[in-house]
Amino acid sequence: MKKTASAFPGLLSANSALLVDARMVEQLADLMHDTAFFIKDASGRYLVVNQSLVERHGLRHKSQMLGRRPCEVCPGDYGRIPTEQDEQVLRTGQPIVERLELFWRKPNVPVWGLTSKLPVRDAHGRVTGLIGISKDLSAPVSLDDVSPKIARVLSLLETSCGDPVSPSSLARKAGMTPARFARIVRRIHGISPMQLITKTRITIGSRLLGETDASIAQIALDCGFADHSAFTRAFRAVTGESPTEHRRRSRQG
Repeated sequence: MKKTASAFPGLLSANSALLVDARMVEQLADLMHDTAFFIKDASGRYLVVNQSLVERHGLRHKSQMLGRRPCEVCPGDYGRIPTEQDEQVLRTGQPIVERLELFWRKPNVPVWGLTSKLPVRDAHGRVTGLIGISKDLSAPVSLDDVSPKIARVLSLLETSCGDPVSPSSLARKAGMTPARFARIVRRIHGISPMQLITKTRITIGSRLLGETDASIAQIALDCGFADHSAFTRAFRAVTGESPTEHRRRSRQG
């Protein structure tokens, strides 16, 4: 992998040393057969890909993907959607965490999985790229079981977690009974819909604590909690620390 090590300004520590050797990351990622792994530059072009991602696109060599964006590798929505996701992460610096979506699998076989993308920042906090994975669902879920509508509903949870939401309201938006919705969410995420709602709110709250100066009370409301105390109880139960402790630790790091 000749071009990779010199193409990682966003993975440099304060003293300009690589945090992780890129070749080691790539070798480890090649062992993840049920997961597509990638690192991209500030323009959303592939810098590192694992063998699983290459094979999912029906390609033979990593060189066929390096330096290209998803829309230049994969046709239709399967290339357009991840490209737009990349642009969003690179523009806003906000991560995507376990978003349910269809992946491309050659020959013309879409499969369900969970995608996470995290911004990579330099020593000055500027977004210089992103790192991510797209993991196949551990429990097979057919296209008949999960419609694009449920994927949109779960994605909506990420962007409107401050709004009143409940398992039954999500089921209604997905056009399902609460029982069926709960079964599918558990097969996808391994947790109940209520646990997923809490997890999503805590994940977003954690990011806001580290990246903004908003008060904890305001973050609590923005994440759908009734007040500061409710947020603190839920946050401590999930992370083992209070919001104040998390903010202090994240800024020290």
